[in-house]
Amino acid sequence: MATTSSSSGDNEASKIKKQCLGWIEWFRGWFCLIYEMLFQRIMASHLHNPMPLPPINDLTCIVTGSTSGIGLEIARQLAQAGAHVVMAVRNTKAAQELIQKWSVDSAGLGIALNVEVMGVDLLSLDSVARFAEAWNARSAPLHVLINNAGIFSIGEPQKFSKDGYEEHLQVNHLAPALLSVLLLPSLIRGSPSRIVNVNSIMHHVGFVDAEDMNITSGKRKFSSLMGYSNSKLAQVMFSSVLNKRLPAESGINVLCVSPGIVQTNVARDLPKIVQSTYRLVPYFIFNAQEGSRSTLFAATDPQISEYCELLKADEWPVCAFISQECRPANPSEEAHNIQTAYEVWEKTLEMTGLPSDALEKLLEGENVKCRYGHEQQ
Repeated sequence: MATTSSSSGDNEASKIKKQCLGWIEWFRGWFCLIYEMLFQRIMASHLHNPMPLPPINDLTCIVTGSTSGIGLEIARQLAQAGAHVVMAVRNTKAAQELIQKWSVDSAGLGIALNVEVMGVDLLSLDSVARFAEAWNARSAPLHVLINNAGIFSIGEPQKFSKDGYEEHLQVNHLAPALLSVLLLPSLIRGSPSRIVNVNSIMHHVGFVDAEDMNITSGKRKFSSLMGYSNSKLAQVMFSSVLNKRLPAESGINVLCVSPGIVQTNVARDLPKIVQSTYRLVPYFIFNAQEGSRSTLFAATDPQISEYCELLKADEWPVCAFISQECRPANPSEEAHNIQTAYEVWEKTLEMTGLPSDALEKLLEGENVKCRYGHEQQ
């Protein structure tokens, strides 16, 4: 009788859905964040600045959010190393001005840049889908997709895109996820290819409820910190499932990277007291060039593919995660929650207007109808 009662209690407990991070997980997450800020420069002291790149003249790379901060450095260094770089940005005029400047700087070095600009607004899923349609229509290979663009509106109230999604969630997770899936035909043509998601150590303090990804149910009080960290955790979870579901023969690897704690334009949105702290501790915080190194490493290092394939063969529950010191790292404990990861996968497909079998159809060379894109023009 006691055994039956105990078994029944265990079953009931298993049905209780986790509502938030446990205090031990929460403490561990903040410890990781503080530790990285204080010691990231020491841990990355073995890296050169700028990051030396291997020959990449045959690579075509799309870089989102490449008019400022880390994205600007990523695009510039890839272009100067010989890659064909597509700057996927909202402000196309600023991108064109950057290209002109880079061209002048590179002319003296005898380097001819191959850079172009394509417009995309991650706060509009229509815009994201149209961007993918335009690129796929070229029937050209894509070797590296770098989902760099992101927002962190610290201290701001909850805001929603015109698509109805919380802005951190859309820009940091939904839009990159949609772009990654829709560009699979071009990534297959460019195989071996990579999807590199610029993530954050702050995903360690995130918690995702797949039934309340928009944080509108009232069960949790929204804060910008919650919006940002949750969106970054959702990105890791989605990336893990995508990488797991891509067959080895596709030649596509998916990984996330942490750039470290970086002084970028996000500081413009910080409270004045936090901005003052940024100025007082420049030794601890990376500049944009230093922050770009892990992404450049993940995008170009020849051994990355072998590492990703090894993790997939071992059925490791999460995708490859590269730290700011350009070494393999382990994402948060919550990122290893396989059940939640698959729930995030399914909910993300639903929110981005993709059918549940979109991945399988695209891998088979079939067309996939998305709720967003050309039909909305």
